[in-house]
Amino acid sequence: MKIVILGAGQVGSTVASALVHEDNDITVVDIDQVRLKELQDQMDIRCVLGHASYPKVLERAGIEDADLVIALTNSDEVNMVACQISYTLYNVPTRVARVRAAEYTERPELFHREHSPVDVLISPELLLTRYITRLIEYPGALQVLDFADGRAQMVATEAEAGGLLVGQKLYTLRHHMPANTDARVAAIYRQGQLILPDGNTVIEENDLVFFLAARRHIPAVMKELRPMDSPIRRVILAGGGNIGKNLARGLERDHHVKIIERDPVRAEAIAEDLAKTIVLVGDCADENLLREEAVENADVYCVLTNDDEANILSALQAKRMGAKKVIAIINRPSYVDLMESGTIDIAVSPQQVTIGSLLTHIRRGSMVRVHSLRRGAAEAIEAVALGDRRSSKVVGRSLEELDLPESTTIGAIVRGKDVIIAHHDTVIEEHDHVLLFVPDKKQIHAVERLFQVSATFI
Repeated sequence: MKIVILGAGQVGSTVASALVHEDNDITVVDIDQVRLKELQDQMDIRCVLGHASYPKVLERAGIEDADLVIALTNSDEVNMVACQISYTLYNVPTRVARVRAAEYTERPELFHREHSPVDVLISPELLLTRYITRLIEYPGALQVLDFADGRAQMVATEAEAGGLLVGQKLYTLRHHMPANTDARVAAIYRQGQLILPDGNTVIEENDLVFFLAARRHIPAVMKELRPMDSPIRRVILAGGGNIGKNLARGLERDHHVKIIERDPVRAEAIAEDLAKTIVLVGDCADENLLREEAVENADVYCVLTNDDEANILSALQAKRMGAKKVIAIINRPSYVDLMESGTIDIAVSPQQVTIGSLLTHIRRGSMVRVHSLRRGAAEAIEAVALGDRRSSKVVGRSLEELDLPESTTIGAIVRGKDVIIAHHDTVIEEHDHVLLFVPDKKQIHAVERLFQVSATFI
């Protein structure tokens, strides 16, 4: 696939790095020559210097025979114009644009084909809001990933002493789960090393466990792996940008929410826009302010500013002062790894959250949802089974008959409104949504081929 990426910032660079090893022809356009040189030194891609929405620059990038354009510059307007030009002048089949401003995203009619030919609208703020809301919804979860419009979820959590399944073999899970409740452990990471689970695998304390279940069964499965966490009631959000405001709006009905915002004008605007949230003017790195607001009593403290260093400092202070769970948005990948191995409970990478939405529209073989995991090394995929037993490698076959790539597991199948936890004799039917955990990204092409139908399928 020939892909033109507009913008060599953190998201653009991450996308290029994720796609360059998958037999794609990648060209990156940016106005920053130094950044382009760094990218070329790191990977085998073509770079073009210039303004991303200028037709002549796009032509130098090879837009005329591109299969996909991904507009990820820092300007919403440039991204939208670039997609318009890619469609009007060059008829690029698929156009993706990152648009952050709520003034645009709150008007979806702007992005209908007859107005602005953006096939896929990526809003990092909305994706991050949804992602962090899930983390608050499930105390104890380190990641929560939606599949099939939220009917099924994959959750990552750390096994702790006191969990019913800790020290037990996995096959005992079904013995003490509530009736009609089922789940599948897709993968276990023990001291950073992957363990492919079977019925005799013993869950140990501090294991990182990825499991799949119907959404309504998630709390019951969490109870198996760790003592029940107290319900989250008090939430403090540091940063009153779009993410902070949208999080507060979604949480304030059922939670006691405070926002710390250093800009008085922005703070006043947020306070007028929210019904119950308390908005404070101040610096989230101010220890005295955190003490005055009793951060030690907060069930969750989220740091959401655009400054990595301020987020890290504030998160470390809040954790040291007694906040039960600390979540911080951190952009630099090296900082994310450093923080999650230390005091901060969850470091959220906007790039990793965003890239899953992009990969969904790039994967072949009927992929309808992709989540990037383990800093891009692994993926959780929702694939639709199409065809029949003659034209498909999966339809009409039980899981034990499938030639799955090494280490890849199928955790569940969503059939209509039903979530079916996968077992060796489960048979895949046409139109099933199959949920896979792929711990080695090198196996993605094999998964894509598995779900492709033969050329004779109509």
